[in-house]
Amino acid sequence: MSTNREIGKTGLTVPPICFGSTGLGSIPDLYGYEVDEGRALDTIRAILERPDGFIDTARVYAMGRSEERIGKVVSGLGGWPEGRVLATKLDMDAKSRVFDGQQARRSFEQSLEALCVDRVDILYLHDVEYAADLADVTREGGALDVLFKLKEEGLATAVGLAAGNIDVMMPIVRERDFDVVLTHNRHTLVNHNAAPLIELAKSKGISVLNAAPFGGGILSKGSAVQSHYAYRAADADTLALVRAAEEICVRHDVPLGAVALQTSLHDSDITSTVCGVTWPEHVRQVYEWAAWPIPENVWDALSKLQRIDRNPEAVAS
Repeated sequence: MSTNREIGKTGLTVPPICFGSTGLGSIPDLYGYEVDEGRALDTIRAILERPDGFIDTARVYAMGRSEERIGKVVSGLGGWPEGRVLATKLDMDAKSRVFDGQQARRSFEQSLEALCVDRVDILYLHDVEYAADLADVTREGGALDVLFKLKEEGLATAVGLAAGNIDVMMPIVRERDFDVVLTHNRHTLVNHNAAPLIELAKSKGISVLNAAPFGGGILSKGSAVQSHYAYRAADADTLALVRAAEEICVRHDVPLGAVALQTSLHDSDITSTVCGVTWPEHVRQVYEWAAWPIPENVWDALSKLQRIDRNPEAVAS
């Protein structure tokens, strides 16, 4: 596995693997199971016990519980442990979907309080495609300006944009000098919808973090257990691709999860890969899969699969 890589030109370096914490706040409606606090805290400790521990969270995750649970561990450790990397996100108002400058700063202040820290390493503007009015985000003094102002104030080392819909993201990325962008579910074994965004970021010297390499679980658990991709029922084309990849993996006795993870880890355009976890065992398994030996003929067979370039969250017509 590759060594740490720099985020943009910030001097901040991050490890190849980051852990997403959406599920650590417990969202049974989305994941189909509860995550009690003890299990969540044990998982966070398992990440931060590593000298290269890297956690990604957001104000909106599980109505703040994700950050609060991370904050409990941080408080118990006496502060954020040296050498680890913390990323969070500015979020819109959950009820009104207002995402102006005032809301962005309020979101950040709430994050600092919940996380028990006084600054973060990476700060993103989050899910702008769902804002009630995108002009609130982009206008002078809006959420974008606040994001860069927080960096100027020394409250974040790197700033970026984290969202899904690349058609919304790309015009903003063209206009602004971000350090990093985060895409999810769109650069996987079966989907490469984010390819134009990744190329744009590369041309501007912006680092790319690739989240959800398992597509929400189908590329780690397999299609017999999980039939959803990117938070919704997988379409027929996606299911067919997953099953074709599964057949290749079974034939060569290689875990599907290892192949899905290494597809991202081996991509030179990806600075770090964000894997969601809800058990301490998941943390260990990610590193096992990262190191799993995969024969070259497996990659050759997988390269013949035609990945989907559509937005995986688009409503089917």
